[in-house]
Amino acid sequence: MKKPEVWMRGPVPEVPALLQPAAHALLQSVEEVETIIKDFDDKLLWTKPAGMASVGFHLRHLSGVVDRLLSYARGATLSQKQLEDLEREGQPGDETALALVARFKDQVDVALGQLRLTPSDELLAPRGIGRKQIPTNMIGLIFHAAEHSQRHVGQLLVTAKWVSQYHQS
Repeated sequence: MKKPEVWMRGPVPEVPALLQPAAHALLQSVEEVETIIKDFDDKLLWTKPAGMASVGFHLRHLSGVVDRLLSYARGATLSQKQLEDLEREGQPGDETALALVARFKDQVDVALGQLRLTPSDELLAPRGIGRKQIPTNMIGLIFHAAEHSQRHVGQLLVTAKWVSQYHQS
């Protein structure tokens, strides 16, 4: 029997009430990615259907975007490693799909740790994005990390199904 969606299973322990939807969305993303990639053929990881983003890109981007947005939420600037990771998100590498899924799962665990330590009374604290310091706030960055992850999970699902169906050996 299929489990209910994460948000229907109750609160994520120790995550502030106002951040529960973000925690639920991130955990749901992990579960869906694991399901999508379970039987995925690594030979297709960098296939770009119709020139669109590959499965490998989406998997790397999921980890990267959560890392970058939550760095901004903490008020930090991006490290050199984060910038290098961003630059290579779409470039083929030697990782397996399952290794990229594990990386995303680890990044969500880090994110949940950050949410657990986020004081609710600081959620509206101003934050800036990037070199231009585009104005936003802490809660905006946290929620964008969650919803952006969900967006890429949807794109990953379609891309993985398409390349699996149309590139069978």
